[in-house]
Amino acid sequence: MLNCYWFYMKSFKTPFKGIVDDFTGRAVHYKDDWISGLTSGTGILAPTMYIFFASALPVIAFGAQLSRETYGSLSTVETLASTAICGIIHSIFGGQPLLILGVAEPTILMYTYLYNYAKNKEGLGRELFLAWVGWVCVWTALLLFLLAIFNAAIIINRFTRIAGELFGMLITVLFIQEAIKGMVSEFEVPKEGDPTLDKYQFHWLYANGLLGIIFTFCLLYTSLKSRKARSWLYGTGWLRSFIADYGVPFLVVVWTALSFTVVASKVPSGVPRRLVAPLAWESASLHHWTVIKDMGKVSLEHIFAAFVPALMIAGLYFFDHSVASQLAQQKEFNLKKSSAYHYDILLLGFMTLLCGLIGLPPSNGVLPQSPMHTKSLAVLKKQLIRRKMVKSAKESIGKKASNSEIYGMMQAVFIEMDNDPNNHSVVKELEDLKDFVLNGEDKGDNNKSTFDLEKHIDTYLPVRVKEQRVSNLLQSLFVGVAVFAMPAIKMIPTSVLWGYFAYMAIDSLPGNQFWERILLLFVRPSRWYKLLEGDHASFVESVPFKHIVLFTLFQCVYFLVCFGVTWIPIAGMLFPLPFFLLITLRQYILPKLFSPNHLMELDAAEYEEIPGAPRLSFNISYKEVESPKVGSKEIGNAEILDELTTNRGELKVRTIYEL
Repeated sequence: MLNCYWFYMKSFKTPFKGIVDDFTGRAVHYKDDWISGLTSGTGILAPTMYIFFASALPVIAFGAQLSRETYGSLSTVETLASTAICGIIHSIFGGQPLLILGVAEPTILMYTYLYNYAKNKEGLGRELFLAWVGWVCVWTALLLFLLAIFNAAIIINRFTRIAGELFGMLITVLFIQEAIKGMVSEFEVPKEGDPTLDKYQFHWLYANGLLGIIFTFCLLYTSLKSRKARSWLYGTGWLRSFIADYGVPFLVVVWTALSFTVVASKVPSGVPRRLVAPLAWESASLHHWTVIKDMGKVSLEHIFAAFVPALMIAGLYFFDHSVASQLAQQKEFNLKKSSAYHYDILLLGFMTLLCGLIGLPPSNGVLPQSPMHTKSLAVLKKQLIRRKMVKSAKESIGKKASNSEIYGMMQAVFIEMDNDPNNHSVVKELEDLKDFVLNGEDKGDNNKSTFDLEKHIDTYLPVRVKEQRVSNLLQSLFVGVAVFAMPAIKMIPTSVLWGYFAYMAIDSLPGNQFWERILLLFVRPSRWYKLLEGDHASFVESVPFKHIVLFTLFQCVYFLVCFGVTWIPIAGMLFPLPFFLLITLRQYILPKLFSPNHLMELDAAEYEEIPGAPRLSFNISYKEVESPKVGSKEIGNAEILDELTTNRGELKVRTIYEL
């Protein structure tokens, strides 16, 4: 513990060191970041569109929530504009270009508290709300600058799994809460609505509410089904992957189109209720860009009062941004370029300042989009390397080369495309492929009959990620274009967005060990054998059930405290505080209640999983398993990565105990 304290103090005494190291470490790769993306050709469009839809839909939904909570002071136009501007800046100037930025639920929650504080406050009111929030962003930016300058990112590992899972569960419950509030609101007259209008009469409100429930649950059910499309028994691999990747945005379009089928001559306009937002070129949107002119009207008292929420927001962004960056560059992804935590926090400070001065809610690193981006680029990189290696091997076979010569050519191609200065480590990673290629020659077999290019290169090719900036820049530009597509976006029924909130909540639960341990409490002892037959977390076998129960109950009580804080009218803006206090509890209190070994398992740094009964499995090298009855399986790269990652984007570490 003293060593840790000494290490932190040493880092504190060397300001700017982390920023300088990050900048110099990434600067050498900057040119390659662009060349690598541009030379990918049209192949870069697949991960770009994949992450664009994954980013744009939540931002649209959050915009609808923000508009309702702030009585239209902010809307979908502002959330889309912030995501686009911050995304473009980060893709060009950011240290880690795999990190995806966007307006997230914690920002919406904080802005709701800020609005509720300012709207009835003498000297502020609705008119100066954005000007005062501008000062909050100024303070937040200054605090982020200090965190970056004094190398605070080194403490990010103090936020262990328990903090991340509690935070994730809080966001999940807030999503469900928003979905329920949204469905209830479908039966009510909106705050800004005129109750004398025909569409707000009881019978039409009742019809609107029933339609809202139908569209909410239909989108929820179909989205959850499409999410699992890659493991379906039916359809080609391409079709299943397409549905899994793009099914949710496609279903939003489908249910939006179906919502127009209920419109008849006798149905008033506004049933079902649709997204309300100003267009990007209307005065209601344009006035945000000049909010800096009103900041001088905020009194000195309120300027200094803005420091309190800024302190919470700075800590929240520091935690959220760093964790998203961490998961985007997990060690199992085998990234070859350095990280840039300190520098990215500094840049986040500049972007927060910019957003505050132009009246936009700031964007920060988001989950699960960031690791999803890396995962999609891992598939792209594999496809590019595979194509060139197959071509090289076929040319060698055509020249009647020996197996060792064929492997030598493939290895040379891999090293050339991998751009790893440490060739020795690359050669070691290719040992499985080498053994298989040379095996035919050693046995005296004909390599043409034993070595299947199309199959075995896929089987033994290590994971590589196409580290570049182009996909992030393009998807941010597409989000910017979506700002001008508001006439189409406004056609989406609000009930479809409530269904999307519910989908985001439920889809985030698998892979959250806190949630899995809660479910574990309801498993009867006589049914535990069923649990052990399937893949399960390692703590199930290594930690006594009594200690699992106690740890889970502690998390449940602490979660209720965190959730309870969000219900406090104004002081709810302090909701990040319990997560910061958790560092102290985890460091000094929990070790006294649980043994170190048990605590290490229950609060592990990685998602460790143990396979159950003998079954087909896949490791991180994409090794394929053949069945003597059915032959080789048709399994795509993306399907393998789906098996290896949680819904949060975290890679699972497979632990196999051999007898």
